Amino acid sequence: MKIIQPGSNIDFLGKRRIAAVLSITAIVISILSLVMHGGPNYGIDFKGGTLVQIKFSGPAPIAEMRKIIARLKVGDFNIQEFGSPDELLIRVQRVDGNNGESQAEIVEKALREKYGKNFTIDRVEMVGPKVGRDLREKALLALIYSLLGILIYITLRFEFRFGLAAIIALAHDTIITIGFFSVLDKEFTLTVIAALLTVIGYSLNDTIVVFDRVRENLRLKRGMEMESVFNISINQTLSRTLLTSGTTMVVILSIFLLGGEVIHDFSFALIIGILVGTYSSIFIASPVILVWENMSANRYKGKKPSVRKRKKA
Repeated sequence: MKIIQPGSNIDFLGKRRIAAVLSITAIVISILSLVMHGGPNYGIDFKGGTLVQIKFSGPAPIAEMRKIIARLKVGDFNIQEFGSPDELLIRVQRVDGNNGESQAEIVEKALREKYGKNFTIDRVEMVGPKVGRDLREKALLALIYSLLGILIYITLRFEFRFGLAAIIALAHDTIITIGFFSVLDKEFTLTVIAALLTVIGYSLNDTIVVFDRVRENLRLKRGMEMESVFNISINQTLSRTLLTSGTTMVVILSIFLLGGEVIHDFSFALIIGILVGTYSSIFIASPVILVWENMSANRYKGKKPSVRKRKKA
């Protein structure tokens, strides 16, 4: 199936300056938002809190429970099914004070008033601030290690310039996705980290397809200008890129609209990441290599040939 007719010749590289302005603007807004908010809005996983596992005698009234716990003012919380509709995990943010009562005790007291003995508490766990800090560090390391691994892989498969371009494009996608969460003040949790790692893998796949076609065309079209080679390569892979991104987006939108609140942030991160990742595969990765080539050519032209003085006889 072809969305774009064969032989199309859209000048993507000719619009690289416009794309650069858009990307720089988005990155600046993302960074400014993070600075103004004092960093990402970390969720319970990273800030610490309480986990309560409860089991109802029948299907749990999750929507009603959310309203009850929201009225308690115990901080951020999250409720999700745990294996079956009658079993739930409740995560409540760590908050100091509360007259010596723990978050678990406050939540249990409010639920008992409403549901009596219709549920049992199977597990209560505390996540301290030290554990939350450790999780933040490990999440950051996971992102860094994945980018380094990608750089090594692409350098071995292609060349260092391709690997560097891919890393810049992936860092671009990650920063803008995190920026969206910061601007909208959405929670940054472990599920969002999982979504970011998924986005990195997805965006890399698109980028490698383009790079593979570029490498092939560099051999087939020797003597052609680099900008033309990149434009031809992007046009040749455009149908595949749009089809893959389009079908994936249909699934992610379905999850976002119908999947419920538990995976809402996960699917939202994927939506932003896929859109930005598709854009960066076309307008960021390839122009970075072109800039590299132009800088290398200018550096080579600027070198003066060395002339050795002949010794006098």
